[in-house]
Amino acid sequence: MIMSDLNLVATLPLLFLSTWACGLLLVSLWIPKDRTHISGWLACLGLIVTIVLVVFSPEVPQEAFGGMLAIDGFSMLLHLLFLGSGILSTLLALNYLKQHDIERGEFYPLLLFSVIGMMIMAMAKDLIVVFLSLELLSIPLYVLAGFARTRTGSQESALKYFLLGAFSSAFQVYGIALVYGATQSTSFENISKSIALQGSTLLLLAGIGLVIVGFCFKVAAVPFHMWTPDVYEGAPSVVTAFMSVGAKAAGFAALIRVFFGAFELVVVEWAPLMAIFAILSTIVGNISAISQKSIKRMLAYSSIAHAGYLFVAIVAGGQGDSSDFAASAVVFYLFAYALTNIGAWAIVMALEKKDDIGTAISDYAGLARSNPRLGVAMTIFILSLTGLPPTMGFVAKFYVFRAALNVGYTWLVIVGVITVLISAYYYLRIIVLMWMRDGAEIDSAPMPLNFVVGLTAVTTLVFGILPGPVLVLLEKSIQGLF
Repeated sequence: MIMSDLNLVATLPLLFLSTWACGLLLVSLWIPKDRTHISGWLACLGLIVTIVLVVFSPEVPQEAFGGMLAIDGFSMLLHLLFLGSGILSTLLALNYLKQHDIERGEFYPLLLFSVIGMMIMAMAKDLIVVFLSLELLSIPLYVLAGFARTRTGSQESALKYFLLGAFSSAFQVYGIALVYGATQSTSFENISKSIALQGSTLLLLAGIGLVIVGFCFKVAAVPFHMWTPDVYEGAPSVVTAFMSVGAKAAGFAALIRVFFGAFELVVVEWAPLMAIFAILSTIVGNISAISQKSIKRMLAYSSIAHAGYLFVAIVAGGQGDSSDFAASAVVFYLFAYALTNIGAWAIVMALEKKDDIGTAISDYAGLARSNPRLGVAMTIFILSLTGLPPTMGFVAKFYVFRAALNVGYTWLVIVGVITVLISAYYYLRIIVLMWMRDGAEIDSAPMPLNFVVGLTAVTTLVFGILPGPVLVLLEKSIQGLF
């Protein structure tokens, strides 16, 4: 491979953040334990500089590392999502880690390495790169899930996440091997050409099935979701907030790259399977959330349900010429979910005390009276998660369902709408508790947390009322890529 094929200039944001993360890991050794927050601010600085590099990157689609990475509108949008989620999670961690006596400098480099894995996954055009980026994304999260090492729940969540993650990775790498055996390539472009020449084979379909299993674990889709409630509940809340947004967004980014790019000619085989995942995830996730008494477990099952709604767009994207529209719908949904979910988890952190005190749903009684700002913000987030106007969540669900309707999946949309109505029951009961019940006084939240809550709430509301510019930008950036 010659230097021009590497195209290092196009991957400058990725290279910069990788260098910054390695440097921060070394610098954190010299930072006193009582000033660990300096590592957090340095991590924020690195993420902000990377965002600037992404924004000022060349707009023309390019390839790097011999065609193994793609730099285009799709990857740039998702890079902004990952980097923004990293910044918000870092701000939340500044006070959370200190409050729970788990403040250690290595937290922030681990978070940056995970963000790097997410960025590579959004750029991948080769199955080997997909697997490597998945591991780079996951391994730091295994460590972060067990960051509160003195708590049994955190240790248990890390062990479950690691064991099941390793198991799913084995499925995926074996699936990649089968796909290579069927097509003699791991490049998306060459796989598509091979399928066009020889059609689908049993070996290829078996490989595709195993690749799907690996992705379904990462995005917490039924029936590969059993780890989610335990890990979300046991891991530190700031880690859960970052994991629930970043890992899910990266997983769906790779799903779009792989199935709209490499396997688009065998959509007849994989689309029905995706539809099953969509139905199971929305039904199981929403129904299971009804009986939960912990806000963390409820949000975990909610995350499973939202994976189902995203699968609706994936199914739609495999039909006809609807790939670009479906990809735009998925990206908008991921932005809406990221803003809403991080905001909701920030409020969970505001109420959470040591030893998981304050994480029961009943603890939200009277929140709107004791802290009106948090009460109003949580109301906005709940409405967005439910999919009600005037929030981004409503526009996101409408966009996803429209993608399915455009290609004739009316029955899938009907199932989705019914499950949205089911979700309204357990979501809206939190609003009832906050506004119509009496509760204990809530301590004032730290400034970084208030900033995150305010920013995510306002953005969720503004882009719910005026989504037009964002939708135009998404469609323009993704047009013609799939």
